[in-house]
Amino acid sequence: MLDMNDPLIALANVIDWKIFENEFAIFYSKDGSPAKPIRLMVGLLILKHLRNISDESVVEQWSENNYYQYFCGEHVFQPC
Repeated sequence: MLDMNDPLIALANVIDWKIFENEFAIFYSKDGSPAKPIRLMVGLLILKHLRNISDESVVEQWSENNYYQYFCGEHVFQPC
């Protein structure tokens, strides 16, 4: 249960995520290990810069923060 008035939710809902998916899809290979979703990768980078935190910290906080997960495209809380 999230507060739909939260600034991260508002921001997530106005970003056109398809632009990122269309632009970055060419860098993803159909061969090899499955890739992480583009929205997750872009979302984590945005959160890292918004919060001025390290790569390690944004990943750690993502696993504990429902709002970060929503921002990155999750619809169900992922505890890890």
